[in-house]
Amino acid sequence: MGGRLRRVVDALDIRPGAHVLEIGCGHGVAAGYVCERLSGGRLLAIDRSPKMIAAARRRNAAHVEAGIVEFRIAELEHLDLGDYCREHGRFDLVFAVRVGLFHREPGRARGMVTPWLKKGGRLHAEFDTPGG
Repeated sequence: MGGRLRRVVDALDIRPGAHVLEIGCGHGVAAGYVCERLSGGRLLAIDRSPKMIAAARRRNAAHVEAGIVEFRIAELEHLDLGDYCREHGRFDLVFAVRVGLFHREPGRARGMVTPWLKKGGRLHAEFDTPGG
Protein backbone atom coordinates (compact mmCIF):
# COMPACT_ATOMS: atom_id res chain seq x y z
CA MET A 1 0.00 0.00 0.00
CA GLY A 2 2.74 2.47 0.91
CA GLY A 3 4.46 2.17 -2.47
CA ARG A 4 1.25 2.82 -4.38
CA LEU A 5 0.36 5.84 -2.23
CA ARG A 6 3.89 7.22 -2.53
CA ARG A 7 3.55 7.01 -6.34
CA VAL A 8 0.20 8.82 -6.17
CA VAL A 9 1.64 11.60 -4.00
CA ASP A 10 4.73 11.86 -6.22
CA ALA A 11 2.43 12.39 -9.22
CA LEU A 12 0.59 15.24 -7.46
CA ASP A 13 3.58 17.57 -7.95
CA ILE A 14 3.07 19.22 -4.56
CA ARG A 15 4.96 22.46 -4.14
CA PRO A 16 6.58 23.20 -0.77
CA GLY A 17 4.20 26.00 0.33
CA ALA A 18 1.03 24.36 -1.00
CA HIS A 19 -2.26 24.24 0.86
CA VAL A 20 -3.67 20.72 0.41
CA LEU A 21 -6.90 18.90 1.29
CA GLU A 22 -6.96 15.11 1.38
CA ILE A 23 -10.37 13.47 1.31
CA GLY A 24 -10.56 9.97 2.77
CA CYS A 25 -7.16 9.91 4.48
CA GLY A 26 -7.59 6.48 6.08
CA HIS A 27 -4.57 5.55 8.22
CA GLY A 28 -2.68 8.67 7.14
CA VAL A 29 -0.07 7.02 4.93
CA ALA A 30 -0.46 9.48 2.03
CA ALA A 31 -0.70 12.36 4.52
CA GLY A 32 2.79 11.55 5.75
CA TYR A 33 4.16 11.63 2.19
CA VAL A 34 2.41 14.95 1.55
CA CYS A 35 3.78 16.47 4.76
CA GLU A 36 7.32 15.58 3.67
CA ARG A 37 6.83 17.98 0.74
CA LEU A 38 5.13 20.87 2.55
CA SER A 39 7.90 23.12 3.79
CA GLY A 40 5.80 26.15 4.70
CA GLY A 41 2.61 24.48 3.46
CA ARG A 42 -0.34 22.91 5.21
CA LEU A 43 -2.49 19.78 4.88
CA LEU A 44 -6.03 19.22 6.09
CA ALA A 45 -6.94 15.53 5.93
CA ILE A 46 -10.47 14.26 6.48
CA ASP A 47 -12.06 10.86 6.87
CA ARG A 48 -15.52 9.87 8.00
CA SER A 49 -14.14 7.21 10.35
CA PRO A 50 -13.10 8.28 13.86
CA LYS A 51 -10.94 5.13 14.02
CA MET A 52 -9.04 6.10 10.84
CA ILE A 53 -8.56 9.69 12.02
CA ALA A 54 -7.14 8.44 15.32
CA ALA A 55 -4.74 6.14 13.45
CA ALA A 56 -3.71 8.94 11.08
CA ARG A 57 -3.02 11.29 13.98
CA ARG A 58 -0.85 8.67 15.68
CA ARG A 59 1.06 7.89 12.47
CA ASN A 60 1.68 11.59 11.81
CA ALA A 61 2.09 12.85 15.38
CA ALA A 62 5.27 14.81 14.60
CA HIS A 63 3.59 16.57 11.65
CA VAL A 64 0.53 17.35 13.78
CA GLU A 65 2.71 18.78 16.53
CA ALA A 66 4.62 20.87 13.96
CA GLY A 67 1.32 22.34 12.72
CA ILE A 68 1.75 20.97 9.19
CA VAL A 69 -1.33 18.75 9.23
CA GLU A 70 -4.72 18.73 10.85
CA PHE A 71 -6.99 15.67 10.82
CA ARG A 72 -10.78 16.02 11.03
CA ILE A 73 -13.65 13.58 11.16
CA ALA A 74 -15.87 14.66 8.28
CA GLU A 75 -17.85 13.27 5.35
CA LEU A 76 -17.52 14.80 1.90
CA GLU A 77 -21.30 14.94 1.52
CA HIS A 78 -21.56 17.21 4.59
CA LEU A 79 -18.23 18.99 4.36
CA ASP A 80 -18.24 22.56 5.60
CA LEU A 81 -14.78 24.10 5.68
CA GLY A 82 -15.88 27.70 5.97
CA ASP A 83 -14.20 28.17 9.35
CA TYR A 84 -11.00 26.50 8.19
CA CYS A 85 -10.82 28.46 4.92
CA ARG A 86 -11.46 31.77 6.69
CA GLU A 87 -8.43 31.06 8.88
CA HIS A 88 -6.11 29.37 6.36
CA GLY A 89 -7.49 30.16 2.90
CA ARG A 90 -8.73 27.86 0.16
CA PHE A 91 -6.77 24.90 -1.21
CA ASP A 92 -4.24 24.73 -4.04
CA LEU A 93 -4.86 21.01 -4.34
CA VAL A 94 -7.59 18.60 -3.29
CA PHE A 95 -6.93 14.89 -3.70
CA ALA A 96 -8.73 11.63 -2.98
CA VAL A 97 -7.62 8.04 -3.44
CA ARG A 98 -10.19 5.23 -3.48
CA VAL A 99 -13.06 7.47 -2.39
CA GLY A 100 -16.10 5.80 -3.93
CA LEU A 101 -18.10 8.95 -4.62
CA PHE A 102 -15.40 10.21 -7.01
CA HIS A 103 -15.74 6.92 -8.92
CA ARG A 104 -19.54 6.59 -8.83
CA GLU A 105 -20.55 10.24 -9.23
CA PRO A 106 -17.50 12.25 -10.32
CA GLY A 107 -19.47 15.36 -11.29
CA ARG A 108 -21.27 15.46 -7.96
CA ALA A 109 -18.04 14.87 -6.02
CA ARG A 110 -16.25 17.60 -7.98
CA GLY A 111 -19.09 19.99 -7.20
CA MET A 112 -18.66 19.30 -3.49
CA VAL A 113 -14.96 20.24 -3.46
CA THR A 114 -14.95 23.11 -5.95
CA PRO A 115 -16.02 25.68 -3.33
CA TRP A 116 -12.89 24.88 -1.30
CA LEU A 117 -10.41 25.22 -4.20
CA LYS A 118 -8.51 28.43 -4.95
CA LYS A 119 -8.97 29.86 -8.40
CA GLY A 120 -6.68 27.71 -10.54
CA GLY A 121 -6.57 25.00 -7.86
CA ARG A 122 -6.39 21.35 -8.85
CA LEU A 123 -8.47 18.29 -8.03
CA HIS A 124 -6.91 14.84 -8.34
CA ALA A 125 -9.10 11.79 -7.73
CA GLU A 126 -7.81 8.29 -8.27
CA PHE A 127 -9.76 5.10 -7.91
CA ASP A 128 -8.40 1.63 -8.39
CA THR A 129 -9.19 -1.74 -6.95
CA PRO A 130 -7.17 -3.19 -4.08
CA GLY A 131 -4.09 -4.85 -5.50
CA GLY A 132 -4.63 -2.96 -8.76
